[in-house]
Amino acid sequence: MTKSSIARFAKYVAIALFVAFSLSVHAQTCTVQPVEFRGWKAQQVSNQWVKLTIVPQLGGRLMQVEFEGHPYLFVNPRYEGKYIPPEQAAGRWINYGGDKIWPMPEGNEDEEHWVLESGTLDDTPYSFRVLEQGQRCTIELSGPADETTGLAYTREITLEAHSPAIHFHAVMHNATSHTVRWSVQSVSQYNLASATSAGGYNHKFWAYTAANPNSAYLDGFHVRAGLVDDPSFSVKDNLFRLHWMYFENEVWIDSHEGWLAIADAESGYGMVERFTFDPAATYPDNATVIFYKNGPSVEFDASGDPEISKHSPEETPYYMEAEINSPLVTLPAGSRASLDTTWYPMRTGATVKRITEAGIVTQRLQALQDASGLKISGSFSVAVPGHLQLRLYGSGGRDAKHMQLNEAGPENPIMLNRNVPIDFAVSRVSLHLIDANGADWGILDEATVNQQGGEN
Repeated sequence: MTKSSIARFAKYVAIALFVAFSLSVHAQTCTVQPVEFRGWKAQQVSNQWVKLTIVPQLGGRLMQVEFEGHPYLFVNPRYEGKYIPPEQAAGRWINYGGDKIWPMPEGNEDEEHWVLESGTLDDTPYSFRVLEQGQRCTIELSGPADETTGLAYTREITLEAHSPAIHFHAVMHNATSHTVRWSVQSVSQYNLASATSAGGYNHKFWAYTAANPNSAYLDGFHVRAGLVDDPSFSVKDNLFRLHWMYFENEVWIDSHEGWLAIADAESGYGMVERFTFDPAATYPDNATVIFYKNGPSVEFDASGDPEISKHSPEETPYYMEAEINSPLVTLPAGSRASLDTTWYPMRTGATVKRITEAGIVTQRLQALQDASGLKISGSFSVAVPGHLQLRLYGSGGRDAKHMQLNEAGPENPIMLNRNVPIDFAVSRVSLHLIDANGADWGILDEATVNQQGGEN
């Protein structure tokens, strides 16, 4: 090779490295930009995994969340591109869809209950401000003070460049000159229309949260409205399970682990919403998590005979609300309280066995040791990009060895089925998620090792 060809080769290599570096830098950024969304003026916050679409005019709503192009939230086609000011709603609730924050308790008993209707908190335009953009994007939505509740809301939404995790910081501010007492609630409307059955609903959609072994509710949950024996609800293996059916119902759960999850077998996508649970706090009627199923209901006609309410997908659309409550807080004049939540979108199956901070387990970890080594299997979804680490424990439970396994990302469900050469007896194993920065996200799952011919 001549000197000139060597120089040209070196130049091409340098250009290629520069392009690769530029692409890598570009991929590891997030952006905020104005967009049009279904006829509304909107703002879009996005990185390489996630696209968030916010319509400030509609009470600061987050109207859509997309992960790898998959949309999660319900957007009401009846109101697409429209805005109905509260003074024109005439006491109605205008349901645009999306995700928002509300006050709790809800009801009409007294001034310490909020009546669900289009008003200042829910439908008045919010201001929009970009606080930071680049390796981390944070936007702020601020609403006016509401005379009825005495509250004003501010909400920050953050998306980082290196992760699909979505962070929310919702603040309720007492805008009065007297003390008020409220809880702030996150309300997310998930779309339940089937993508494969024209005009039908998704029959393969599940929602989960941790069942409280010391629940204040008789069955571990409380049906607030609708059929008490709705077959959608069950508790098994320390999980409250909701298999979505098209029938109106609202169920309250005093979940104690700080998460709820949805898992859609039709699309293969899921979401974990996390919050901080305070065991010493008082929650609205004990509920930390609420699921509301939209649909037809049992009504009574003028003669007192029961009938199913008139309905259609247009009048009674397919969606489910997943709601997280903060503790009830007594707010002196001018003071504030907040609710912090984080969403983790991911690919997953619907048969959820366990949820940890690291992700979702859809098939429990199994381990068998024989003469050839250690055979491990299981199915998992992870919260953030990184890799799986297998931890091996010898006799007496000693931490004997750590081994790096599969690269892992929220966009790829993990089907683990492999042999690991091992030259010592292993008593138990655990899987940890280690993120791209080397941080340990804790146990994804763990198992006792079966020796060949033995049983747990």
